[in-house]
Amino acid sequence: MGEHWAGYIGSFHVHWDTLITMWAAMLIVIIISFILTRKLEIIPNKLQTCAEGAIKFFLGNLSEVKNGEKHIPIVASLFLFILTANLMGQLPLRLIHLKQGEIASPTNDINLTAALAVMVLLYYLFQGFKEKGIHYIYHGLSITGIITTLVDLLEMITRPLSLAVRLFANILAGEILVSVILGIFAFMAPIPVMLFEIFVAFLQAFVFMMLTIAYILTSVSEEH
Repeated sequence: MGEHWAGYIGSFHVHWDTLITMWAAMLIVIIISFILTRKLEIIPNKLQTCAEGAIKFFLGNLSEVKNGEKHIPIVASLFLFILTANLMGQLPLRLIHLKQGEIASPTNDINLTAALAVMVLLYYLFQGFKEKGIHYIYHGLSITGIITTLVDLLEMITRPLSLAVRLFANILAGEILVSVILGIFAFMAPIPVMLFEIFVAFLQAFVFMMLTIAYILTSVSEEH
């Protein structure tokens, strides 16, 4: 349980299952996005209506962020990719048996979730420095200023760690739980378990997105 299909590219140790499902998830998101936006009309068709509804969803969650619409690309990309990646571990893929490891969600690999968390960290740091300059983390040489600066630096270190571990642990635990349930109640549980997996996939993508928005809000808000 939790074993990866491992190999090497030159001297680099890689998880082939994570690479394959990660690129597959990205390709799915790109293709769907292209289909939804390839022919935009003043009077939208059903596909365009779905795309506009998704944009309104992201805009609604970014309503409290200054110039929130400019953050839609990063927020939407994270949500759609993580959702698709989470769903890659659904039951149909588990029917593919490998000699080593299994085809599962790429988000059950701490390497991928850590990379996503670092991307979020770099993004909101960039936005913070762009908005406030050095005062984003520098609060003066007073005792209060030094303590505040150290606390901010500690938060910057723990935030990506929290994002990475939360997503990785929840997806991995969910897949282990599903495997155990299927092993015990395989004759009656597949449909309820698949529905539960879909719910968890949406929930974890939404939580990651909302935490990203919260970090962006903190970095550009004037109270910080």
